[in-house]
Amino acid sequence: MVFGASTHGPRDPRTSAARAQSSLSRMPVQYIIGEWDFQGLTLKMAPPVFIPRPETEELVNLVLHEEFQRCQERRGRGTLDHQPHCSPVILDVCCGSGAIALSLLSRLTQSRVVAVDKGEEAVQLTRENAQRLHLENRIQIVHHDITSGVNREQLLPWGPVDFVVSNPPYIFHCDMEQLAPEILSYEDTESLDGGKDGMRVIREILSQAPMLLKDSGSIFLEVDPRHPELVGNWLQSRPDLALSISATHVDFCGKPRFLHIHKSRSCQ
Repeated sequence: MVFGASTHGPRDPRTSAARAQSSLSRMPVQYIIGEWDFQGLTLKMAPPVFIPRPETEELVNLVLHEEFQRCQERRGRGTLDHQPHCSPVILDVCCGSGAIALSLLSRLTQSRVVAVDKGEEAVQLTRENAQRLHLENRIQIVHHDITSGVNREQLLPWGPVDFVVSNPPYIFHCDMEQLAPEILSYEDTESLDGGKDGMRVIREILSQAPMLLKDSGSIFLEVDPRHPELVGNWLQSRPDLALSISATHVDFCGKPRFLHIHKSRSCQ
């Protein structure tokens, strides 16, 4: 999440007026307009739910690319004879407005997604956006705090998942005070603050992922540029998880922003 001005969003006359009002009240323009574009979808926005940033669209693109690659490989091996369409099951942790989950559903037309968030406002907003986009039949929206442990019944209604994807709270706590006033005043700070090293929620996701993923499943995370090294070291200290960093991808500023983490074997 790069906290600069976004160039994404609806292009209509309301935008200029909303920006003028926003400059006075410091309320983010997305909240004033009440909607914003992400991956070609127009999503309802409402405080205090986290506003999706443009670079997170690349996180979605990475998941899409991985699924298309996997699907082609399975077709090449002839393992799709009885399954004509690729139909991944995806778990979106810290779903916020549903931007990631709904983008994946719209692009992967046979997919199913479980979207999880600890915030009641986020759960409700994801539900509203799913209904607005007519995607509610392929999504399960769960009010659950991932740091409270695994609830397999809630998180795995369709069984183990192919992908865990998350834009979790990852800002180092000491960096929170540097955020713009409009962010601190209006957006849920719990969706931003990752604790002392920014890894409080990341560690929980990685600890629980082996119990949630299919064999050879993948995790895609948006992180702070300092995290690839920290996550790699932490995973080395936890060989029991059987997780390893498969790739690190940069954002449009050239900073390491996205991690692709692979599950290498069955881990109960």
